[in-house]
Amino acid sequence: MMLSKERQQTAFDVLSGTFGYTSRMAAPRVVKVVVSSGTGKKRDAKQLELIADRLAHITGQKPSSRSAKQSIASFKVREGDPVGFSITLRGARMFDFLDKLIHVALPRTRDFRGIPRTAIDAMGNITIGIREHTIFPETADEDLKDVFGLAVTVVTTARTREEAEAFFRHLGFPLRVDGDAKR
Repeated sequence: MMLSKERQQTAFDVLSGTFGYTSRMAAPRVVKVVVSSGTGKKRDAKQLELIADRLAHITGQKPSSRSAKQSIASFKVREGDPVGFSITLRGARMFDFLDKLIHVALPRTRDFRGIPRTAIDAMGNITIGIREHTIFPETADEDLKDVFGLAVTVVTTARTREEAEAFFRHLGFPLRVDGDAKR
């Protein structure tokens, strides 16, 4: 099992023939990983604390609270109410989290058939939606009544969707093949 950081360093050698890079700095790299989770209808302070604690265990970094920017009466949300949590990972923590996501968490997902290629946007970033946080080993087998989802966005320096797809395949992301059914 090769680590993501080591694979990123070999991206120039592997992808330069396909995309014609002349410099190592032209090859795509991972800039940051953003992990975010909305709190939904959970307004209880204990449940918000539980979500923040589990996100901290998963990522190894304390999440920052995100507040509502405006009041919406039909959703019973007031300006300033906590509506989610966000964590930005860089450096060694980022690579540790990516390795754990690729090699441990995603294979534990129920009925996992790969990440759809449509998860890669035109800017070269990929956003993966995870329905249950319990796929991570730090939170498995805890209270299953408080399961929440999260989104993982991997930001890269890739300039096109094709370049990003080749880079993610090189890093070891389990992207779907064209023949796989979309479900």
